Amino acid sequence: MIRAVARWTLAIALGAMGIAHFVATRGFRIVVPDWATRLTRLDKDAIVIASGVVELALAAGLLALPRERRRIGCATAAFFVAVFPGNVHQWRTGRSAPGLDTDTKRLGRLFLQPVFVLWALWSTGSRAPRPRSRRAIR
Repeated sequence: MIRAVARWTLAIALGAMGIAHFVATRGFRIVVPDWATRLTRLDKDAIVIASGVVELALAAGLLALPRERRRIGCATAAFFVAVFPGNVHQWRTGRSAPGLDTDTKRLGRLFLQPVFVLWALWSTGSRAPRPRSRRAIR
């Protein structure tokens, strides 16, 4: 029950952030490092929109595809890892974005990222593969 509530909360938060990427694109552009545009060959607006689409897709998948829950949990965790350089960039440059308008909030956001990764994995029942014991190998 607790995992289900956590999963739904995560999905709702992802969906809200995904929508925010379309509504407040300019506010999210500052999180995108310049190297990301060179690497992807997309402009900052396209990267913001693409990440919003991914967030919406992950949110929908968490709610609508229970058989794929673990895979979507892993994909969500991977997404949180993938956007972490943008959070670091925002902290290093000291630029404000929606809800992140102080250095303290931007730094705190960095420490929340691992929590989001663990939240995605835990709420979907995903876990890292365990090493085989010697007994299992024999």
